[in-house]
Amino acid sequence: MTHRVAIVGGGASGLASIKCCLDEGLEPVCFESSNDIGGLWRVKENPEPDRASIYFSVIINSSKEMMCFSDFPIPAHFPNYMHNSLIMDYFRLYADHFHTDIYKWGIPALLSTTCFCLFKSDFSHSGEWVVETENKDGKKEKHVFEAVMICIGHHCYPNMPLHDFPGIETFTGKYFHSRDYKTPEGWRNKNVIVIGIGNSGADIAVELSRVTKQVYLMFDFLRKTVPFGFFCSLGERRLNKIFDHTLYNLKPKHRLLSQYPTLNDELPNRILSGTVQVKPNICRFQGSSVEFDDGSVVEDVDLVIFATGYRYSFPFLASQVVSVSNNKASLYKYVFPPELERPTLAIIGLVQPLGSIMPISELQARWATRVFKGCIKLPSVVVMLKDIQWKQAAMAQRYVTSQRHTIQVDSVSYMDEIAELVGVQPNIPRMLLTDPRLGMNVLFGPCTPYQYRLRGPGKWAGARQAILTQWERVTQPLQTRPCDELKPRRSYKWPLLLSAAALFFTVCVKRNNLQAFLQDPTSLLDRVKMYLPTQ
Repeated sequence: MTHRVAIVGGGASGLASIKCCLDEGLEPVCFESSNDIGGLWRVKENPEPDRASIYFSVIINSSKEMMCFSDFPIPAHFPNYMHNSLIMDYFRLYADHFHTDIYKWGIPALLSTTCFCLFKSDFSHSGEWVVETENKDGKKEKHVFEAVMICIGHHCYPNMPLHDFPGIETFTGKYFHSRDYKTPEGWRNKNVIVIGIGNSGADIAVELSRVTKQVYLMFDFLRKTVPFGFFCSLGERRLNKIFDHTLYNLKPKHRLLSQYPTLNDELPNRILSGTVQVKPNICRFQGSSVEFDDGSVVEDVDLVIFATGYRYSFPFLASQVVSVSNNKASLYKYVFPPELERPTLAIIGLVQPLGSIMPISELQARWATRVFKGCIKLPSVVVMLKDIQWKQAAMAQRYVTSQRHTIQVDSVSYMDEIAELVGVQPNIPRMLLTDPRLGMNVLFGPCTPYQYRLRGPGKWAGARQAILTQWERVTQPLQTRPCDELKPRRSYKWPLLLSAAALFFTVCVKRNNLQAFLQDPTSLLDRVKMYLPTQ
């Protein structure tokens, strides 16, 4: 009997999960609260409640070769850092190529639904779930599934810490979360404060600064001492040679490796032009005025944008299934609840990687579907809980304490960890012996997702070629006009040096006849000219 798997969410993680189910012979059914695929990357002027949303100008900060699904390279002509519309184009190409379109594997009547996942009464024996749905017309239905994959990500529920800002209730301007920001239109010649200097906060501050009267960028200075301070010092010294964070008033109190990095090429220029001013923490709001911790006051503030991150939760699951407290959930490898009687629930994409989420979600889905089939066994509850505790302790030791740093992972090491469980981690020593060219590319090249398709379950015949041609796909979108290389001019440097050396050598040889040479040097010079280059 074919196992039916409920997939909640039709974004990047949901699409990968549908495809992995099909690869393993499972029957996926996708439940999506909106009417299309894409999740976070599908921009809408007025997004549905409790749905991830971005602004119109968003460009992803992961390169296309590092963010693609492992058996479907992004087209070579796509730019290396893609606008959100091109990411949607890629998702549609992926869905068409692998027949993972949500309209095929979702139930059309269930699109735009809310759902609740409940244990079936005999869960301890069957591991089955009852999924209750309600569509936009109020029609309710129940469906039974052998497994459930939650693919809603962690950008659905905005974090608005209004209690940390005294007097916010007196503020006469407008304030909202960065989730609700779409374009800078409507804020021309206004005073705007952006709270938070994560990637969204920096992007929004830069974009607004082109039209506003003034943008004030506030970020919280947090202190954290990390155990690997030597490496932090090396990295900080290198970064400050490129960009002096102290000079631009952007130096935080935490160390380099204890906070998720913010990447923004334009922010320094906006600070230099004065259109963005960096400010310390806000002390209080009073009407249209805002006072900062350094005693400075900004009058006539029109807008405050809270780029203060998100909190995640699973309101469609019973609290005893996955309990979330302070943005922390107890999940084995960030995927499986360790104390479920049957391993038939997987949370896909609930990580904050130092890299791209797409290949990570795909690997998680490959692992989960094989667990559902019984091809892979999870360890004992004790082992899983110890792994969870170790990861939480390591994260607390490294990162600044905040709601943001509860699901942090280093992309490459985490992907290798999951790939080993699936049996698809590349065997580099063997490759160096049997296919040295490929082995050298994997060992010394970028850790692109294709390497997890070289062997094991889900092996892809095109993986080797994709790795060997990855730099061609990087350079192709840059070649937008013919550009002839300049031919090097002929250099006389070496002929002249050699001629001088020959002259010196000849003088040395003739040193016994130096007087004769001084009386008649033309004879020697005529001999030397025989060896000089002619034009």
